[in-house]
Amino acid sequence: MTQNVITIRPEGTIADAAKMMLRHHISGLPVVDEAGELRGVISESDFLRRVEIGTEKRRGRWLRILMGPGKAASEYVHEQGRKVREIMTTTLCTVTRDASLADIVELMEKNNIKRLPVVDKNRLVGIVTRSNLMQAVSAMADNTSGPTGDDDQIRDKILKSFEENNWATVGLGIIVKDGVVHLGGMITDEGSRQASIVTAENVPGVKRVHDHLCWVGPIAGMYLNSSEDA
Repeated sequence: MTQNVITIRPEGTIADAAKMMLRHHISGLPVVDEAGELRGVISESDFLRRVEIGTEKRRGRWLRILMGPGKAASEYVHEQGRKVREIMTTTLCTVTRDASLADIVELMEKNNIKRLPVVDKNRLVGIVTRSNLMQAVSAMADNTSGPTGDDDQIRDKILKSFEENNWATVGLGIIVKDGVVHLGGMITDEGSRQASIVTAENVPGVKRVHDHLCWVGPIAGMYLNSSEDA
């Protein structure tokens, strides 16, 4: 899972949510309160029916009557609300830290979703996305056996090193297999790329580091894959 999750508060504006998603090139944001508890998710689909772009649902008078006031009111709030809490999805699919990949994939397919918040007693501790699964497949494709205890220790040490140095890597993902490290996530400065690689290389037990870090332009929102992925 990705542990450093980009989030937004329920009282945030939908304009802020849209800007954050575009800036970080992500399709959804977990919504958390001041205590860190997960309250909802706002995603690209929540912006489809909006008054700003003239895509709100237009229904005739009789159809509105048949729908009832509750449904009509709910649609109105979702199409014209200005706060995240007014349009976010509150019926959530979540997983815990010990969820298996099989369970995660089944939930994603069944509910047609791209991301699953990871919670511990309703507190957000991470997120698993389809990109995380792609990184796992890339790292494990040549060997069906899982990571060893040593790999887990190496990953923990790399995470700790990143926390100490803070190389501004957004959505950091780390996969370790037989001492080979795959780094994923987003950077806004190319200097952070080499610093991130060196940080991982300096951890005892690391044999090789693969760069999957994606550069994202902080203003225009452009993005470029690493030379290795390109």
